[in-house]
Amino acid sequence: MKKMNSAIAGLILMAGFTACNGDSGSSSTTTTDNTSTTSSDSSSGNNGAMNSTATENNANSSTTATAAKLPLSKDDSLFVMKAAVGGMLEVQSGTTAQQNGVNDRVKNFGTMLVNDHTKANTELMAIAAGRGITPPADLPADKKKHLADMAKMKGKSFDSHFISMMNTDHKKDIELFEKQAASGADAELKAFAAKTLPVLKMHLDTSQALSKIK
Repeated sequence: MKKMNSAIAGLILMAGFTACNGDSGSSSTTTTDNTSTTSSDSSSGNNGAMNSTATENNANSSTTATAAKLPLSKDDSLFVMKAAVGGMLEVQSGTTAQQNGVNDRVKNFGTMLVNDHTKANTELMAIAAGRGITPPADLPADKKKHLADMAKMKGKSFDSHFISMMNTDHKKDIELFEKQAASGADAELKAFAAKTLPVLKMHLDTSQALSKIK
C-alpha cells in the first residue's frame, strides 16, 4: 500500500513539472512573436517614411522641371528678341572698330565689345533655347545697311561716328535691361539682365569718355 502511494505521488510530481515546462515554452514563444511583430512594424514604418520622402522629392523635381519649361510671356519674348539683335549689333560694330578705328582706345573698345557681347549673346541663346524660342540669326535690313555704310568710313570720321553710335545704343540697351531686371516674369531672364547691366554701364562710361577725344 505504501509502495502504491509513493508511485502515485511520483506521477503527480512529474505531471506538475511537465505543465510548468509547457507554460514556460508558451511564454517564450509569445514574447518572440511580439518582438518580431514590433520589429516588423518599425521596419514598415521606416520604409513608409522613406518612400513618402522619395515621392515628395520626385514631385518637387518634376514641378521645378515643368516650371522651367513654361513658355515666356509676350514681354519676356520681346526682350529676348531685342537683346539678341542689340548684342549682334554691338559685336559687329566692335569688329568694324577693330579694323577701321584710327585711335588705339577706339580699337581696344571694339575688342571689349566683341568679347563681352559674344559672351552675353551665348548665355542669352542658351536661355532662349530652353524656352523653345529661336532669336533672329541676323540683323534687320536697316541695321545691316547702317553697318555697311559705317564700314566705308575711315580715320577720325569713323571714330567719331562709332563713339556716337555706342553712346546712343548703350543708353537704349541699359533702359531695356533695367526694365527686364525689375519687372520681367521669367526668373532666369531677370537674373541675366541684372548680371549684364553692369557690363552695359561700363561700355557706356567708356564710350562717353572716348567722346572727349579730340
